Amino acid sequence: MTASPAQEYGVLMETLDDIGERTDASLRCIEHEPEVWESRMQVTCECLSQSGTLDNLERRLLEDELGETAYARFPVQTRSALTVAHTLMDRGLFREAELRSKMGEIRRRMSED
Repeated sequence: MTASPAQEYGVLMETLDDIGERTDASLRCIEHEPEVWESRMQVTCECLSQSGTLDNLERRLLEDELGETAYARFPVQTRSALTVAHTLMDRGLFREAELRSKMGEIRRRMSED
């Protein structure tokens, strides 16, 4: 199970500008009260696993692989979301242009609030 390079997914790499680069190299950074989006992401991952779309063990292995290579500059908490998006694009469930469009839509909606 080898993940494809992140360079193929510029839309994911561009999010680093939004969230900021990882500053804590230790795993202490994961010892915190989860943000709402993190809890929702875990529920989404459970649903993907239950439906057979993306097994939790496979996702965790991919998080380890991609998290320390392609997405090493990203905060640890964001790696699940990046890995899931990356893997679902690899599987052809949606394309980068579709994700970019949806992210733009959400950014616009959030800026209106």
